[in-house]
Amino acid sequence: MLCWKCKKEIEMDSVYRNSECPFCHASLHVCKGCQHYESGAHYDCKEPSVDLVSDKERSNFCDAFQVSKKISSSSSSSDASAKARDAFNALFG
Repeated sequence: MLCWKCKKEIEMDSVYRNSECPFCHASLHVCKGCQHYESGAHYDCKEPSVDLVSDKERSNFCDAFQVSKKISSSSSSSDASAKARDAFNALFG
């Protein structure tokens, strides 16, 4: 799986509410790391029967959570930041 925040590959069998990325220590059981997350959808979620989670980057108790197979970026500035970071890492590794 990939971390939704740092986008690094993580070896993990299951994600629990208190699971963290070993690299950036971001919570993994979050809306932005879920396959149902879709910015602009009702509550930013494709699942119709979920409760509102106001902070999409904080750990939550959502029963519909499933680890995302893709990492979506919420804005073009995130894309630009990721590209700049990747270019920097490619130069200075």
